Amino acid sequence: MRHHHFRHHHRETGESDERGTTRVQLEMPPQAMERLQRLKDRMEAASYAEVIRNSLRVLEALVDEYEQGSEFSVKRKDGQSQVYKIFV
Repeated sequence: MRHHHFRHHHRETGESDERGTTRVQLEMPPQAMERLQRLKDRMEAASYAEVIRNSLRVLEALVDEYEQGSEFSVKRKDGQSQVYKIFV
């Protein structure tokens, strides 16, 4: 199985570079990389990093709501609502 590598290196010290960012290396199986590429295309994102930053914002908001006892539902085009189990 081939893994995709982003050519970024995480600094052992966790120090930021001159732009205030930290580089992270990710290894992803082909299916995950394909999902990331599809999301990048659908979102018309400039980079994988943009997709990941947006994903983290959404996930953080969902986790915050979940921790406060919120439940999630999806309202379909036909008007029906369905409980949506994000965290099981």
